[in-house]
Amino acid sequence: MIVLEELTRVYGKFTALDKLSMTIAEGELHGFVGPNGAGKTTTMRILATLLPASGGRATIDGVDVAKNPRRVRALVGYMPDFFGVYDSLKAWEYLDFYGRLYGLSAARRRERVDQLLELVRLSDKRDSYVDSLSRGMKQRLCLAHSLIHDPRLLILDEPASGMDPRARAEMKDILRALRDMKKTVLISSHILPELSEMCDSLTIIDHGKLVFTGSVEALDRKMNGDAPIDIRFAPGAGEESVDAAVALLKQYPGVSGITQEDARTLRVETSAQLAGTDALLRALIEAGAPVEDFHRAPMNLEKVFMEVTREC
Repeated sequence: MIVLEELTRVYGKFTALDKLSMTIAEGELHGFVGPNGAGKTTTMRILATLLPASGGRATIDGVDVAKNPRRVRALVGYMPDFFGVYDSLKAWEYLDFYGRLYGLSAARRRERVDQLLELVRLSDKRDSYVDSLSRGMKQRLCLAHSLIHDPRLLILDEPASGMDPRARAEMKDILRALRDMKKTVLISSHILPELSEMCDSLTIIDHGKLVFTGSVEALDRKMNGDAPIDIRFAPGAGEESVDAAVALLKQYPGVSGITQEDARTLRVETSAQLAGTDALLRALIEAGAPVEDFHRAPMNLEKVFMEVTREC
């Protein structure tokens, strides 16, 4: 759906985007992550045809953004990080206004307004003036506005910024609903853990440069491939069984340290010499160890974010 090829944006002597290349498949909920000032908003504005690139190429569903901006705008719904609303309009009038701008018929506008107010959980605020809505409600209304023409791609720049925990949870539910509707969604944030919970894939950029792009699982493997392995034995596993497993692990290539967390749990430190966790698990089972659970320790996503952007 989205293909960026060495996309570049320069402001005088400052390079906001430095030959950024990435691909987002159709139907993906894709997280766009980076520190403030990394180039996320610049990229999104280029994709939304609001800012020309200085170099490189961007296409959406095969359409060149620079050469065919009108066709791109029909494909894209864009929600900026700083959104504007018309306070003197009612919620339904606000959406109806944008439906008119997109040339929707009166019947189609009525249908879309009802559908979108229900989607963003504002049906009960249909006749409320925009000025009376909370910040979170205004953000959801702005999201509905970006959907009025039923675009295939949504570009959402920090859609949950400034929301309280309940409003953020509601926004996450709406985004999941959009994924179920087969929309492609590009959503930016500087909070990696927030996006990893709901995204199919992620791109991390810093200082306009690509740091990582791929699945959440691939990021886990990249950053936590040498994370400790937690091994838990079945209830009733005797001390002899645990001691036997420890003895085996101590002799296994790539095991650099073992800590017994409790009577049934071991934490195993590994090195690059470890052939693979599957082979280690197989060796334990073949030796008769009563393994109940075997997994890498979960990654600390805040630590991952600091690590992957540290060298840029």
